[in-house]
Amino acid sequence: MRAVVQRVTRAAVTVGNERIAEIGPGLLLLVGVTHTDQQENARSLARKVHHLRILTGERSAAETGSPLLVVSQFTLLADTRKGRRPSWAAAAPADVAEPLVAVVVDTLRAAGATVRTGRFGADMQVSLVNDGPFTLLLET
Repeated sequence: MRAVVQRVTRAAVTVGNERIAEIGPGLLLLVGVTHTDQQENARSLARKVHHLRILTGERSAAETGSPLLVVSQFTLLADTRKGRRPSWAAAAPADVAEPLVAVVVDTLRAAGATVRTGRFGADMQVSLVNDGPFTLLLET
């Protein structure tokens, strides 16, 4: 799995003209799933993000109760080494990726996190105000 974690003052997801999710200060988590990922990768990623000490005062979302917005993003697995057109071959198909993104969300919620989500497979508009800016790339 590959994930981008951004500390935000606010973030939202809109599909069409409908705002489907939004958070105030917290973390935006963009998640990409590859063919070899398993449930343990998803659980490990969720635990890591929840306990990363990247919020104000070097505290974690677990400590502060800050919300998380989780958005599936297969484009994180793009291979751009050749030519001008990215290859998506490393991205898992929807029937593999969607359940693993759900495991990330379920693991966070089971740990007590407030989690909002995008809509898997939808054409989403993600807006955010990056706090810092602070952005991390994580891989399992």
